[in-house]
Amino acid sequence: MARATLSTAPSNPRLLRVALLLLLLVAAGRRAAGASVATELRCQCLQTLQGIHPKNIQSVNVKSPGPHCAQTEVIATLKNGRKACLNPASPIVKKIIEKMLNSDKSN
Repeated sequence: MARATLSTAPSNPRLLRVALLLLLLVAAGRRAAGASVATELRCQCLQTLQGIHPKNIQSVNVKSPGPHCAQTEVIATLKNGRKACLNPASPIVKKIIEKMLNSDKSN
């Protein structure tokens, strides 16, 4: 019976290696394809700043709560190209948003 068990194993180790490599590539491809969806369905701001000097801000994006995130998110794009998450409950951030909204209305 031991002989029958051994004979069911693949006799070509090269074929086994190719099959395992193909399996790994398919699994990695599915994981990479699903990664962008996962980031879209969660909050973008894991940590927030209480405020930042308005002269460093290029634009502000306010995202309302929704299925992707239960919190209001305030994402500031800085003049150096970086993005910073701001605390929407902070008085300084409220003033920054108000100032940005007022400047949009006047333009």
